[in-house]
Amino acid sequence: MLDTARRVLQIEAEAIVALSQRLDDTFIAAVELILSCKGRVVITGMGKSGLICQKIAATMSSTGTPTFFLHPAEGIHGDLGMLMKGDVVIAVSNSGNTEEIVRILPVIKRMGLPLIGMAGHAKSALARAADVFLDVAVREEACPLGLAPTASTTATLAMGDALAVALLERRGFREEDFALFHPGGALGKRLLLKVEDLMHTENDIPLAAMTTPLKEALFEITSKKLGITGVLNDSGDLVGVFTDGDLRRTMSRGCDVLNLSLGEVMCSNPKRILRNNLAAKAVQKMEEFSITSLFVFDSDESTVPVGIIHLHDLLKAGVV
Repeated sequence: MLDTARRVLQIEAEAIVALSQRLDDTFIAAVELILSCKGRVVITGMGKSGLICQKIAATMSSTGTPTFFLHPAEGIHGDLGMLMKGDVVIAVSNSGNTEEIVRILPVIKRMGLPLIGMAGHAKSALARAADVFLDVAVREEACPLGLAPTASTTATLAMGDALAVALLERRGFREEDFALFHPGGALGKRLLLKVEDLMHTENDIPLAAMTTPLKEALFEITSKKLGITGVLNDSGDLVGVFTDGDLRRTMSRGCDVLNLSLGEVMCSNPKRILRNNLAAKAVQKMEEFSITSLFVFDSDESTVPVGIIHLHDLLKAGVV
C-alpha cells in the first residue's frame, strides 16, 4: 500500500512539474484577460472537473477575484442566465469535448464573453473555441486503469492556484484584504481585530500617581483586576508600571515595603503599543517581553495612555 501511495504521489508531482515547464505567454494572456474583466469570472466544468472548478472559484473569490461556479448541465436548462456582459468564462474539461461544456460554448461566444479553456487536448472543441487555451495535459493518470481522474485533476487544480496567486499579486492584494473575506475564523481575528477593539478605556485603566503609597496602589491593582497599575508623574505622563509580580519581588526585601511610594518601587520604561496596531501585534510584544499587559497610546509621541490591553482580552477574542 505504501508503494502504491508513493507511486501516486510521484506521478501527480511529476504532472505538476511538467505543467510548470510548459507555461508560456498564454498564461500571461489568461491573467491579463481576467484583470481586464469588468464583471465576474464564471468557471464551469462537469463531474470531477466541476469539483475542481468549485475549489478554484473559492480560492479566486477569497483572494480578490470575484468568481462563481456555473454547473454546465444546469446551464443548458436556464442557468446560463447567470451570465452577463463583462464576464469572463473559464471552461474546464480534461477531454475538451465534454458534451455539456460543448453545448454551452455557442451561447458564450454569442454573448461575446471572453473564454479561457483548460483542457488536456490541444485539438479539442474547447481548445478551438477558447480565446486563450491553457494546456493541462498529463502524461498519465495515477489510477492504474487510466480511468479515474487523478493526476489530471491535480494539474488542473494547480493551474487554478497559479492563476489565483498571479492575480493576487497583480492586484496588490494584502493581508488586510484577505482578512475582510475571512472574518469568521481565527485568521480573520488575527488580521482584522485591532488593539482599540479590545482595550480597556477611561475608568477601567489602572493608574496611580508616583507619590501614591504602595498599600493604596494595591486597591487600584485589585479593583481593576488586571494585576497591574500604570504610574503617572505630576503631568499625567506614564513613567512606569507596577505589577503583582513586582509586589512579590519587593516584599522579598523584608522591609516595610507597603509604606514605600510607587515611584520608589515601579519599573520604568513601560512597554507600550498603539491603538491602531493589530491585536496580533500585541500578542507578539507580550511574548517578546514575557508580560501580560500593554498600555495603549494614540501615537508614538503620546505620553498619556488611552487604554490597556491584557493577555486575557486577546485569549477571549480568539486572537491567541
